[in-house]
Order: sequence, then structure tokens, then C-alpha cells
Amino acid sequence: MSDAPIEPRGRVPILLAYPFRPFFLLTGAYGAVLIAAWAGLLGNALSLPLGVAATQWHAHEMLFGIVPAAIAGFLLTAMCNWTGAAPLRGNGLLALVSLWVAGRAALWFSGVLPLWLVALVDLVFLPALAVYATRVLLRHGNRRNLVLTVMLGLLTLANLMMHLGFMGYWPRGGLMGEVLALDLIAVVMIIIGGRITPAFTAGWLQRQGRDPRVVQRSENLDRLAMWTALATVPADLVWGAPWLGALAAGVAALVNGWRLWRWRGWHAADEPLLWILHLGVAWVVVAFLFKAVTPWLGLSPFLWMHAMGVGAIGTLILGVMTRVSLGHTGRPLTLPRYAPWIYGAIVVATLARLIAAVTMEWYWLGIWSSAAAWVFAFVLFIALYWPILSRPRADGRPG
Repeated sequence: MSDAPIEPRGRVPILLAYPFRPFFLLTGAYGAVLIAAWAGLLGNALSLPLGVAATQWHAHEMLFGIVPAAIAGFLLTAMCNWTGAAPLRGNGLLALVSLWVAGRAALWFSGVLPLWLVALVDLVFLPALAVYATRVLLRHGNRRNLVLTVMLGLLTLANLMMHLGFMGYWPRGGLMGEVLALDLIAVVMIIIGGRITPAFTAGWLQRQGRDPRVVQRSENLDRLAMWTALATVPADLVWGAPWLGALAAGVAALVNGWRLWRWRGWHAADEPLLWILHLGVAWVVVAFLFKAVTPWLGLSPFLWMHAMGVGAIGTLILGVMTRVSLGHTGRPLTLPRYAPWIYGAIVVATLARLIAAVTMEWYWLGIWSSAAAWVFAFVLFIALYWPILSRPRADGRPG
């Protein structure tokens, strides 16, 4: 896949004109379908030809289905701004999208396919994305962002661990891969959130005639936030010592919480496109805090895992997609009518799932409420943003 366009502009379908278009739509659609199917499995209303336990399938597809599509849409689009490179488009983009779709199909039909083949098909996407992104960044001398491609490589290893667990070669691999994937995705969110959230907030304050200097940024603190979060990875690899991962998570929570405080997000409380990003990063901090106290208070690990998975991941994915889709299609940075309901729904989904994680009395109500709110949020995203993502830019520019 070359970083130069292959087809003449007029021959490229609009959905393949820029990476965020197909990948954001796929993220939204798959986010809704996956959790609807998961609810159907829980309620015995749906049967799927799965070759792995339904809980493992659900966790895997949340982490290695939804998240990589969202990362691809953001990274491949942002790289064009970072480097000035032409976007991946046309047949090259279609090939990458097809790899992602093939991985999802393999997992959904893992009961009728050899598990080694399922692993092989699913494991291709992240390395392909990493190799392409690395080539473009190196070609344009942008080494600063290579950390994101390194994260993609480490996520591939976490995915391999889960597949080794599925195949029975490494019984602990499934859970360890899941935990490490959450740790690594947290690092990615800390990096991306730290790039866009304070910058967007300061820019908005300036456009409003307010003082952007209230948003305090520090490259040293950004690096410390990343490294303390990354320290949770080796800590969680030490099997049988949950206190070690808890300690690392506690340090990461303190550092990232301080960094978030310095961004002064309350100054943008009247702009939904901004406070949703602050909220998403805040959920990362909360998840680290829950993880830090889990072994000492005897909490269920599902509490921190769903604070990260539903709260941080769900919120930031929707927050980024709703904003990037507007900016990169030449539209004003104003949410479409009813779009704030997307944000409200993901908040409900998170709180309901956390309630289910801490009390059996409200467990099923929390599960069903969370699933319904999550599906509603992603369906509403598709309904409101399909016309935006499937049509040419409003300003007539290419892409």
C-alpha cells in the first residue's frame, strides 16, 4: 500500500477517499452490532457458530475489533496532517478495510473454521496497519509519532496471546492478553488524548475571545503520563502479583489525573465536542484508580476493566469520531441535532455497566441497560453521520 493515491480523484468512491470515512462507519456499525449480538447471546435469543467461549469472543471483539478500526480511522487521517503525505485511498484503503472485515468474519464463524486459521486471518490487520504507518512516518521524517506504531505492534502480541489461549496452547493467555490489551489501549488513549484534548480546548477558548493560557500543557508531563501508564504492562505480566499492577496503576492515575486537571476542562463545559474528550480521558484515570484499589478492597476486576472498556474507550471513540468527521469533511465544528444524545447514552452505558460490576442485586438491570444505551449511542452515530461520511466535503475540497 503506497502513501500516494493510485486512482484519479474522480474514480475513487467517496467512502474510499479518506481513511476516516470507512473506518469510522465500520466502527459505529460494528459497535452496535457486536453489543446487540452479545446481549442476544446473554439472553439466549441468539446462537452463533463460535469456536471460543462467548465471554472471550465478546472481550476480544471489543478490544481487537472495534478499537483497531477506530485507531486506523484516526491514525491514517492524522498522519496526513503530521507529514503532508497523501491519504491512503482507493484500492489500497479497500485492501486494508478488507483485512479488518476478514478478521471479524473469522471470529464470528470460529466454530466452523480451524482456530489456527482464525488466528492467522485476525492477526494480519494490526501489523499491516503498523507497517504502512511506519513507512509513511519514516519517509516523511516524522519519528515522534512512531510510538503509536510501536503500540500497534505490542497490541498484536496481546492479540496473539488471546489466540493462544483460545487454541489451548496457553491457558492464561486469554486473560493476560485481554488485560495487556486494555493497558496498551490506555497508553494509546493517553497519547492521542494528550495531543488533541488540550490543543482543541485552547483553540476553542481563543476563538471565543477567552484566554487559552488557562490550558496548561507540558511535554515532560505528557511523557511521564505515557511512561507511567506503559509501566502497567510489565507489572501485569507478573502472574500472581496483582499488587504490582495495582501499584503501577496507582502511579499512572496520579500522574494522568494531575495532567487532566491542568487542562482545566471545565472552561469548555458548554462545548460538547470538547467536554466529551475531557470525560473520556477522565475515565482512563478512574479506571486506573479502580485498578489500583482492586486487590486491597477485594473489588471485582470487572470494575476497572469496564471503566476502561466502556467508559474510556467508548467515550473517546465517539468523542473523536463525532469531531473528526465534521472537521475533515469541511463542516462547522457544531454537533448535528440530536448528536448530544450520543454522549448522554455512552455515559448511561458506562454507569450502568459499573453498577452491574459491583452489585448482584442490580446486575441484570445494569447489563441490559448498559447494552441498550451503548447500542443506542452507536446506532445514533451511524444515523447522524452516515450522510456526513458518505458525501463529498462540504467545502468542495478533495477527501
